[in-house]
Amino acid sequence: MAALPREPGVYRFRDARDRVLYIGRAADLRGRVASYWSDLRDRRHLRPMVRRIVRIEAVVCASRHEAAWLERNLLETRLAPWNRTPGGQETPVRIALDPRPASPGLRVIHDHDPVPEAVRVFGPYLGGEQVRRAVAGLHRALPLAWTGERLEGTARAMAADRGVAAGDREALAAAVTAVLERDPDAVARVRAELVAGRDRATAAAAFELAGRIDAELGGLEWVTGAQRVTALDGGDADVCAWADGVLVTFTVRHGRLVVWSQRPAATAAGVAAELAATPPAWREFAARNADLAAALLAAAAGAR
Repeated sequence: MAALPREPGVYRFRDARDRVLYIGRAADLRGRVASYWSDLRDRRHLRPMVRRIVRIEAVVCASRHEAAWLERNLLETRLAPWNRTPGGQETPVRIALDPRPASPGLRVIHDHDPVPEAVRVFGPYLGGEQVRRAVAGLHRALPLAWTGERLEGTARAMAADRGVAAGDREALAAAVTAVLERDPDAVARVRAELVAGRDRATAAAAFELAGRIDAELGGLEWVTGAQRVTALDGGDADVCAWADGVLVTFTVRHGRLVVWSQRPAATAAGVAAELAATPPAWREFAARNADLAAALLAAAAGAR
């Protein structure tokens, strides 16, 4: 277990015949995998599986959201015998940014929802609840919806209270866009605004409000964390890396990483063509996970 990082990722268990038994994801790979050999609690049905595990494999991911997408993609491609649900539980959604004067704002949409040409779509994201929290947090920090030209009554009062008007619409839309494009400075500014709001609510004993803002911070982290294994308009790629006699391969099709495999390869020279075909943008991801694969194999060999 010590070879596993305390970072988000996806893991899988193999039996003595090299069959995949189970695929799962974790916010902390080392802690999650170790839990199978302690108190399984509500996972007691997995005890027979645990007795059959002879090898652990893992992919470290850049965020919890990336790990969620990778797990979903792998399970949709092939359901392991001890997994129950193809693709997991979360619903894929997107965020629509509407900059139009009559209806500015953000909303959560599904894949087949119609979108006007002027509306920009971000995503995809997993988990409607997390994404709705992110949208609520963005609205709290960057109240684009209160810059419409047709506000009346309560909406007009809210805009006045927030100190925004129609003239702020373009700047706020640009700020929201920067956050959803994962610009580090833009994300940091919104996060700081939400943290300050949560702290003010806590100081005023408004604990319910503080809890909502804290949940919005979690949603913001979910949608702005690095995530490359599922892209809105992605292409195909064969991603490979070698380390200490192991070749790790990731197959990306239509923007989705759908296959993860590894096999012995005595030297890097013997798989030079596969390594050369790996797109530069994927090389760091592949190299780190090849190193992890080699470390896990070495740890397993040392334990025997």
